[in-house]
Amino acid sequence: MFKSNARTILAMLHDAVVAALAWYFAYLLRFNFELSPRYVLEMQQTLVWVVPLQLVIFWQFSLYRGIWRYASTTDLRRIFLAVMLSAAAVPLLFWMLRMGWVVPRAVLVINPLLLILLMGGSRFVYRLWKEQGLYGTLKLHGEPVLVLGAGDAAASLAKELSKSDAWRLVGFLDDDREHHGHTLNGVRVLGGLDSLPEWAARLGVSQVIIAMPSSSHQQRKRAIQLCNQAKLKALTVPSFDDLMSGKVAVSQLRAIELDDLLGRDPVVLDDAGLHGLLSGKTVMVTGAGGSIGSELCRQIARFAPAKLMLFESSEFALYTIEQELKQTFPALHFVCLIGDVRDDARVNEVMRQHQPNVLFHAAAYKHVPLMEQHNAWQAIRNNVLGTWTVARAAQLHGVGKFVMISTDKAVNPTNVMGASKRLAEMACQALQPSAGTRFVMVRFGNVLGSTGSVIPKFRAQISQGGPVTVTHPDITRYFMSIPEAAQLVLQAGLMGQGGEIFVLDMGEPVKIVDLAKDLIRLSGFTEDEIKIEFTGLRPGEKLYEELLADSEQTLPTPHPKLRIAQARQADAVWLAQLLKWTDSATMDDENVRAALQRWVPEYQPNGHGRNAVPDNETCHARSPLPIPLPQAGEGANESLREFHINPQQGRSQ
Repeated sequence: MFKSNARTILAMLHDAVVAALAWYFAYLLRFNFELSPRYVLEMQQTLVWVVPLQLVIFWQFSLYRGIWRYASTTDLRRIFLAVMLSAAAVPLLFWMLRMGWVVPRAVLVINPLLLILLMGGSRFVYRLWKEQGLYGTLKLHGEPVLVLGAGDAAASLAKELSKSDAWRLVGFLDDDREHHGHTLNGVRVLGGLDSLPEWAARLGVSQVIIAMPSSSHQQRKRAIQLCNQAKLKALTVPSFDDLMSGKVAVSQLRAIELDDLLGRDPVVLDDAGLHGLLSGKTVMVTGAGGSIGSELCRQIARFAPAKLMLFESSEFALYTIEQELKQTFPALHFVCLIGDVRDDARVNEVMRQHQPNVLFHAAAYKHVPLMEQHNAWQAIRNNVLGTWTVARAAQLHGVGKFVMISTDKAVNPTNVMGASKRLAEMACQALQPSAGTRFVMVRFGNVLGSTGSVIPKFRAQISQGGPVTVTHPDITRYFMSIPEAAQLVLQAGLMGQGGEIFVLDMGEPVKIVDLAKDLIRLSGFTEDEIKIEFTGLRPGEKLYEELLADSEQTLPTPHPKLRIAQARQADAVWLAQLLKWTDSATMDDENVRAALQRWVPEYQPNGHGRNAVPDNETCHARSPLPIPLPQAGEGANESLREFHINPQQGRSQ
């Protein structure tokens, strides 16, 4: 407080002196520096009244609340308005006092101009001195650094770097030729990005900062690759959204991460539509503690739902997201619900109590090798029966929209997990004709950093000194970030009218071995220091993933990153048989795979030597197990009645 008061007093004393000098020099300029005794006396007598009046006006305009070190155009605007008001108030004061002074009109005009110049100039000179000294452009200390990009972010970064003792900005590189030869904050734009190796060698640069937040991810990736080829350490500024809040701080610079290499253009969301879908509504998320489920909760919370229901079987995962939401969204009303999606009584209990309007079903077993051996039947029970249990309850309790998270592994599946998700898709589609609830399915590939994914595994192996294990040199996968996947799921949920399978634009597939090499390099090692070993494909794994089956086609949507798959659908008869099968007590892995080949004709178990059924036979024309198909007539109606959901009456028992 004392320091602040002292600063205010010093600022007022400064302005008092400046105001006196401006009044004095206005007289000198008016009379060409030859003041007669009469005007010297008049100047001194009027000065006693002018300076206090101006200080009062300056105080009213809050000129002493700011800090000179951060003087800006806003402060200059305040000074201008305060001085203009004082210029009008001074002659008014003299007229009211009626003391016989005849102040020359030129003095009344010159004085405010001098006052603006002296008050504004002194503040900006002080800021310049504080930021980089009067000779900041001659700064010779600090590590030399080049900045890639010459836009607004680069210009803001240059100002911040000029204050740093650790860095010395020596030039910009930008592909826009119109910038070449120009200067930003006194530093020259040297050339294009391709000239990076030449300029780095000439200027002795080993560090590069990439300041291209508004560029496409292809342009940023190219910049990173140029740094790698030149063996330069690269840092980057925050994302474009982070920069919108203000200037770029040196403390915000960070090392290049894998997301920067695999990054994608930002998702454009229909915010107005999503507010209509989510704001003020009760929204339920199953698997709320998982990678996708928890990110869905974060994204949904931004739209201020009336209530957010977090349904999760893992106590620790639910606790973790609960603590995060409490801290990040303190005003959010949410409930944490422990439960298993296969538990019909629990699922119906929570829906009856909380009455969700929208439901996102992210709960699933997703780890391919774990579900392939010793756990195949549990994958079927959780992914198929669990999905149907939640979908059935959604119908019974009037949920308006049900969005199921599917996977690219459901296309031409070679593993139990993928086949189980394909069955879950078809089960939801079979429910659609009789449902008030609208069922929407969303397929996408791998997400960066998700639980059980390859990225955390690689990082752990690198931290232990290697080797990094990759199953096959040619294995490829699609990748997107968890936030992007969650945003597109919300967008698909908004657009879906019922029964669609949305396919996300996953971009270009990435070789896993290239991913491993990138992570090794980003961790500061070489491939000689951290070896890569190939271990062979695991059970149920294939070399590449597809987003559409061969027999499927897609339709465009208004959103560029979403398409609709035209996939084979199932009917109520097929669904009735499926539910009888999933209701079995238990089944060994081989029998599960044998049955899946009949339920999902395109399913080809990897490494089990089984062939798919002929293409001309459809999934609802045969029974995969010795369960007789119901015939037309009363028997068929009785068989279907057990599994048909009437939204008003519920399930018949």
